Amino acid sequence: MINIENLQKKYPRVQALKGISLEVGKGELFAYLGPNGSGKTTTIRILTGLTKSTSGSAKLNGFSIEDNVLECKNQFGLVTQAVNLDQELSIRQNLDIHGRLHGMSRKDRDAAIKEVLDYVELADRIDSRVMELSGGMKRRVMIARAMMHSPRILFLDEPTAGLDPVIRRKIWSLIKKIQQKGTTVFLTTHYIEEAEFLADRVAFLQEGEIVSVNTPQHFIDEMGVWALDIMAHGELVTKYFRDMQSLDAFINGRELCCTKRRVNLEDAFIARTGLKIAENGGLNGSAAGASPHGGAHGPHGGGGAHSAQSAHDSSKHSSNKHGSAH
Repeated sequence: MINIENLQKKYPRVQALKGISLEVGKGELFAYLGPNGSGKTTTIRILTGLTKSTSGSAKLNGFSIEDNVLECKNQFGLVTQAVNLDQELSIRQNLDIHGRLHGMSRKDRDAAIKEVLDYVELADRIDSRVMELSGGMKRRVMIARAMMHSPRILFLDEPTAGLDPVIRRKIWSLIKKIQQKGTTVFLTTHYIEEAEFLADRVAFLQEGEIVSVNTPQHFIDEMGVWALDIMAHGELVTKYFRDMQSLDAFINGRELCCTKRRVNLEDAFIARTGLKIAENGGLNGSAAGASPHGGAHGPHGGGGAHSAQSAHDSSKHSSNKHGSAH
């Protein structure tokens, strides 16, 4: 459904994309995971015709983004990171304008407005002005607007940025429901747990390059099953284990300040990119590496705070000079 070959974007002082190539299948929910500035939004802007690439090619449902511009625009819906609804107009008016721009008849527009608002559970607010809505409601209106013309592909650029965890979960549920209708979803995010929860496959993006592409579970399985976060000499070091017996054997006889937990996608991302997780759950900065233990294979990750949501079994021990991982 989405085919990208050697896509590059160069600006005078920076190269935003350094030869991106990937394929996204029909009905797939594909997550594009990376920190701010890694090239996520640039990719979506090129695919949706808002920015021209420097070189390379891309097709949406078989249509070239360079040679079949109008056909491509009918293939996708776009939800941008910034709220770009007309705040003075009602929900109905915002959706109606979108339908007009796509050449929909009055009858089709009215039917589509009813359908998409039922879908996002905002039918009772149809005549509310956008300025009266909460942040989560505005996001849902933007998704409804993007689905007005029944696109084959839905591009979501950081759709839950700035939303609280409860509203974020509601948006996740809506995204999965859209995918179940057969829509291909291309999602950019810097929230690790969002990619792990939603995606069929995920691409790790760093500084304009795709580091790796696979399923979230494949990345997690490469690391191991259990992780041990150890505070040693003022730094957090993580070790990975195939089973709890190996982890317990490692701890036995050592006095450590540590936390046991399940391995998650964050561990795999850190291992492959060296980036750590910021306090808000997003991606930021770099992390020191840590060696694996207990039979874990493949790339092995390092420090960085882990998601509290992923911590299952916490075990606290007193720390002394022998608390380093080796």
